[in-house]
Amino acid sequence: MKYLCLVYLDETKLDTLSRSESATLVKESVGYDDVLRQSNHLIVAHALKPTKSARTVRVRKGRVLKTDGPFAETKEQLIGFLLITAKDMDDAVAVAAKIPLAHMGSIEVRPIQTAGDSS
Repeated sequence: MKYLCLVYLDETKLDTLSRSESATLVKESVGYDDVLRQSNHLIVAHALKPTKSARTVRVRKGRVLKTDGPFAETKEQLIGFLLITAKDMDDAVAVAAKIPLAHMGSIEVRPIQTAGDSS
């Protein structure tokens, strides 16, 4: 089964890291991606640009509404994702628990809905 691991973090925390701390976090994250790739768990992983670069789009009554920034005001922002394959939710949670940013933020694990899957 496929699972999306959404990485949430107060992105201002990243700005407070020293150069050394930031380099260590990047090294740990890329290293864990390599581990997941070797174990055939990783499909794709990407970091996202800061929320100030985001736009939220809604269509209401045929009108396109564009808002600068993220969809919702929260303390943590979506800063990246991993699309993984795992045997079940427990396996996916075990994978997510080892994502280095889980120590600073949170990881939301959601199953990917497939055609014909109504749950």
